[in-house]
Amino acid sequence: MKLLGIDIMGGDFAPREAVLGAMLALDSLPLDTRLLLIGDSATAHSIITDHGGDVSRFDYHHTTQVITMAENATRAFQQKPDSSIAAGFQLLADKRIHAFASAGNTGAMMVGAMLTVKNIPGLLRPAISSVLPKEDGSVGILLDVGINADCKPEMLVQFGILGSELARHVYSIANPRVGLMNLGEEEEKGNLLAKETHQLLKQSADLNFIGNVEGRDLFNDMADVIVCDGFTGNVILKQAESFYSLVQKRNVKDEYFERFNYENYGGTPILGINGNAIIAHGISKATAIKNMIMLASEVADANLCEKIKHVLSHSVPQ
Repeated sequence: MKLLGIDIMGGDFAPREAVLGAMLALDSLPLDTRLLLIGDSATAHSIITDHGGDVSRFDYHHTTQVITMAENATRAFQQKPDSSIAAGFQLLADKRIHAFASAGNTGAMMVGAMLTVKNIPGLLRPAISSVLPKEDGSVGILLDVGINADCKPEMLVQFGILGSELARHVYSIANPRVGLMNLGEEEEKGNLLAKETHQLLKQSADLNFIGNVEGRDLFNDMADVIVCDGFTGNVILKQAESFYSLVQKRNVKDEYFERFNYENYGGTPILGINGNAIIAHGISKATAIKNMIMLASEVADANLCEKIKHVLSHSVPQ
């Protein structure tokens, strides 16, 4: 039996939308999968009942504290041990759940990941990624997109490994091509970080490195995984989100542009920690929560954490 832990208290529209999303996901998950709702159990029961659901279809872990979106992440995590986020990571560390997913405070999720389940040995820093909708209907992966604003070249090489394993085992890309985000295709282009990273990527036997890529290559078929520092990645991510909003405001209906809707993807795994944890957008409503849970199930089925651990154990930073 696979058990997925779902934080029902995290996010701008919790707990209602989190519980409704869990109800939607339950009908799409394999029969051998159960959902553990982490948070106020009485509130969860009330929402499920009010919407015609069966409370016995879920498991529950009651908590009494909530980390809000505006709180200082480190302080809140340490001062609220009975919060849904702290409880979720403890359950994950104790291997009582196969994955933990939340739309709550992103900073607290990262603190919980690093303090409770910890990094995979040999990893310099965990990363988070974003899916890039490609013109041909496939997807690419961009990382890091926000938690590592300042990076060393060795970190970007490891991001390439993390992204490649995600592409291979969750998105079924057999031999992911890794590109380095830069301001030109030529090897000598870029700042010091880009130049040094390029040399290390060329030397890596763990990656299918295809060279530098530019911003215009984000949504074409140039690469499957694109690595960059978190500052650059977050700028790209927010720009893509704003582009989708502009298209929506102008009532442009296009199948490709609809693939930029974050609700379609649900969230992103924290890559490089000793467990399967998924972070969703704080404004997630039921559909996005459902897709977050589906992604958590796929990541757990892929045994992604162990796959990454195996690769990193054979890859020593230069």
